[in-house]
Amino acid sequence: MASAGAVELTAVTKRFGEHTAVDRLDLAIEPGEFIALLGPSGCGKTTTLRMIAGFEQPDEGDIRISGESVAGVPPHKRHVNTVFQNYALFPHMNVAENVAYGLQQQRTPRAEIRQRVAEALDMVQMRSLADRRPAQMSGGQQQRVALARALVNRPSVLLLDEPLGALDRQLREEMQIELKLLQARLGTTFVFVTHDQHEALSLGDRIAIMRAGRLEQLDTADAVYARPASAFVAGFVGQQNFLTGQARGDGTFDAGQIRLRSSRNGEGSLLGGQVRAAIRPEYVTVEKVSDAYPSGSAPAGSALPENSAVGRVASVAHLGETMQYIVEVEGQDSILSRIPTPQAPAVNVNDAVVASWDADSVHLFQAELSAPQHPASRT
Repeated sequence: MASAGAVELTAVTKRFGEHTAVDRLDLAIEPGEFIALLGPSGCGKTTTLRMIAGFEQPDEGDIRISGESVAGVPPHKRHVNTVFQNYALFPHMNVAENVAYGLQQQRTPRAEIRQRVAEALDMVQMRSLADRRPAQMSGGQQQRVALARALVNRPSVLLLDEPLGALDRQLREEMQIELKLLQARLGTTFVFVTHDQHEALSLGDRIAIMRAGRLEQLDTADAVYARPASAFVAGFVGQQNFLTGQARGDGTFDAGQIRLRSSRNGEGSLLGGQVRAAIRPEYVTVEKVSDAYPSGSAPAGSALPENSAVGRVASVAHLGETMQYIVEVEGQDSILSRIPTPQAPAVNVNDAVVASWDADSVHLFQAELSAPQHPASRT
């Protein structure tokens, strides 16, 4: 029998009319794991969460929680609780009453209710505000109350459906830290739905990236970021420079005037075909042509070293910890570079520069596996 808090989805499919929201999804979540379901709108992540919660029933496949199938089991009889983005607190009740509500519905003895409510409020550092009503609290405080209300029932699995989405950026980042610390202290299984890649990377022990109802990749944040399984994952998680070209058969391929080589994945299977390369901006260095080449002019065409391009700086932006450069390259989309501010070169708009990167930073994919249209990717 599986340990308390384990969640297993086997070939789970959910349809709404002719639309398949979740398509034969296999997903195993370990007890005590913090797993983030990440993907664009409409990818099936919220539907997956709702099926685990019991608000939706799969058309095919099976869901097991703590080793037991929950097919047909209503939400209130599953050992899970859900925290929603809108919190859904009762406005006419104070904090303690909101947290106690579920226990009262279960006819829990009053003395036990008082004890468990106090414990839950201590978990989220809200006991001092037990007499306040939701309208008297900030968004972050209301979010903590919603968490306490879910945790007071001592669920094996806590489901969180974009619970930080309504918070401003600073408070959202603070609550991310609090959530992670709370989960580590409790050891409860957390399943967290988000469309925010940064949130998923900072919170998840593992990240399940979904696309069109299917699982694209399930791995740690480090692995998803450094070893994306597809061009979709590469483009959705973090920023990328994507270059498309023709493989030459010698381990290199040409993208316009740029010749690329990768020492990582894909070379053997991609020789001779259309190739799409992904290079993260933090691996792209920028140097003035006059500094890189004392003669003052860079080699042209095939004489240019592999994994480098010559262009002009179109934009320079100070992002605090990094400097961002956009380099326009003739015959190509612009190339994005981000360099730690202390190491940033003295480069200005319209300067002629050489952008370069190592072969280790180049990931290769089949060209037809295009990157997603996502604000964090460049194509």
